[in-house]
Amino acid sequence: MVHNLQENNPLVGSYLAELRDVEIQKDRMRFRHNIERLGELFAFEISKYLPTVQRSVTTPLGVANCTDFAEQPILATILRAGMPLHNGLLRIFDKADNAFVSAYRHHHKSGKFTIKLEYISCPSLQDRILIIVDPMLATGASMALTLEQLMEFGKPKAIHVVTVITCDVGIQEVSRKFHNAHIWTAAIDEELTAKGYIVPGLGDAGDLAYGGKMQY
Repeated sequence: MVHNLQENNPLVGSYLAELRDVEIQKDRMRFRHNIERLGELFAFEISKYLPTVQRSVTTPLGVANCTDFAEQPILATILRAGMPLHNGLLRIFDKADNAFVSAYRHHHKSGKFTIKLEYISCPSLQDRILIIVDPMLATGASMALTLEQLMEFGKPKAIHVVTVITCDVGIQEVSRKFHNAHIWTAAIDEELTAKGYIVPGLGDAGDLAYGGKMQY
């Protein structure tokens, strides 16, 4: 199931416009902050899908019947680009458990690339709700491989994939391998280049948030 937040929330479109703008992108702090704010909006929408319970809370004047989450989700992020989005979700789901995955594209001289995973830190996922974030879902290869590796930590009862921008190719790849996953995005761009970059997209989210890197 795909959820495109921009379709019914102009605030999402406003943040996304700044994220795409090449002039505003020069301000790294603002770029990170806008992604964090999107993370908060994603958390608000995802919260509607989480199980709840009723519990009594003692106030200074009596007892109130309140709605609370039945359990906390596990927030997973793909390093490094996913950190601002992860921080936004964590600000809302502030009691969540967390998982971290190092996954990146290893580029070859031929112009092709392979996905490499070098580090995973994760609690048990068995019968838990997994929310995994990465700002760009292009080919879907990194996300699909990451989810496959995370399944070694247990089978979650629900998977939510959160991304700022995606394209049909990425959606199809993740949905094909994890057909019950919810895919949350702020925009769906139609074009994917031969090198696997989304157009118009916004560029390299990791570089824009944290600075450039050497390719190897």
